[in-house]
Amino acid sequence: MGDGELWPHVFWDQENQTSDVTFILLGFSEYPDLQVPLFLVFLTIYTVTVLGNLGMIMVIRINPKLHTPMYFFLSHLSFVDFCYSTTITPKLLENLAVEDRSISFTGCIMQFSFAGIFVVTEIFMLAVMAYDRFVAVCNPLLYTVAMSQRLCSLLVAASYAWGIVCSLTLTYFLLELSFRGNNIINNFVCEPAAIVAVSCSDPYVSQKVVLVSAAFNEISSLMIILTSYAFIFVTVMKMPSTGGRMKAFSTCASHLTAITIFHGTIFFLYCVPNSKSSWLMVKVGSVFYTVVIPMLNPLIYSLRNKDVKETVRKLVFTKLLGLMKSTR
Repeated sequence: MGDGELWPHVFWDQENQTSDVTFILLGFSEYPDLQVPLFLVFLTIYTVTVLGNLGMIMVIRINPKLHTPMYFFLSHLSFVDFCYSTTITPKLLENLAVEDRSISFTGCIMQFSFAGIFVVTEIFMLAVMAYDRFVAVCNPLLYTVAMSQRLCSLLVAASYAWGIVCSLTLTYFLLELSFRGNNIINNFVCEPAAIVAVSCSDPYVSQKVVLVSAAFNEISSLMIILTSYAFIFVTVMKMPSTGGRMKAFSTCASHLTAITIFHGTIFFLYCVPNSKSSWLMVKVGSVFYTVVIPMLNPLIYSLRNKDVKETVRKLVFTKLLGLMKSTR
């Protein structure tokens, strides 16, 4: 067989192999009595997530007061949270509603790839927002000059670009592994460790790539966040008035809450031991990380922000007024 005939033959074998491979996401199947309650809970969370994040984007676009770097980053954080949740939650809801919990090889890899893009983007978007708060508190007079529209766009583009690079790299190494038949994943999401664990080939390289990538992203983003807030803390403590300190801290409170929940959950998942008894803890941590946090972010920022609440009130009032006029 010549070279020209060999390549199509190899490609056909690989395609046949992947087309026969399926993954079974066990999710919460060991609790049959909780399937309906869990479905309703996750459906409610997903609905709030979609409305909250898309609502936040709309509010920021409508109110000219919110056309600032901080809200520019927040609108992209809301978009990332919406996309991340939409990548994970619909499949979770489907698996709670039907008995067939299988997902194709292509579907599993695509879910992982998109989830990877959005989670890495969120990690660095939160770091970018920390830098934004550093400039706002430590150099308030130069804030509008330092955080120019061009720089803000570059920082956001870099976050998305790095998310895509990391996801494609990990996906490439996962595709290098071999799989056969039905593969059981004891989770509700196609996460890299679980995919690597059910492969037929040596997972050493893929495991190391996942570990190095996760460690680099976590450490580098936390360094940016911790350095930014170290300078913010020093600057705030030097302020003469208590009122000035409270105002400075209040501008950072929402972001600090968001990063504490986000990175705290990541550390929790890293610290859970890899044993059968800890599977439930991993699933609960994964739920918080993939489903709950995208819902919390818009709530955290909206509940603590007067301008956002004022815009929402005006929107609701305008809609109600329009409905009252139309019913007359």
